Amino acid sequence: MTELWNWRIDGVPPVEVYPALAEALGRVVMPLAVADPARLPAYAVICDVWQSPGEFGTIVDCYGVPESLSELPGIAALARLLGRNCLLRDDTLDAGRHLLVAPDGTIRPVHFDVAETDDGEVLSNQRLCTLEHPGCRGWSRCHRSRWAPDSVLPARAAA
Repeated sequence: MTELWNWRIDGVPPVEVYPALAEALGRVVMPLAVADPARLPAYAVICDVWQSPGEFGTIVDCYGVPESLSELPGIAALARLLGRNCLLRDDTLDAGRHLLVAPDGTIRPVHFDVAETDDGEVLSNQRLCTLEHPGCRGWSRCHRSRWAPDSVLPARAAA
């Protein structure tokens, strides 16, 4: 069984992502545009990286990730290597709620306003998921997540 990972990175050119991702995962990373399935090593990960408007505009899709690799340590290593905040979707199925992974490995839930455009989803207006905000209180989807409002997973916990 293989996995699909979808991440966003804060302000990094796609050309810098491929080598950092290869180091973070300890695997060969092949860009989707040049990946030849007939010549692809069994341990390789195929990735597509592109720019989108809005906050966290560098988008990374990783295809065929072996299930032996864990997503949280992988994205935490990538954030550290790039020195940039990264985002991944959380478990609420709320399009605006993500997990923010800092370069020090700290993970916390955040919210964005999401606008659908011809270029895909555009994120804006980042805010922490906190009980101080009315949208995160009571019966919100935030409480159904293993990442409750105001939760912070300290650095090293993701490693």
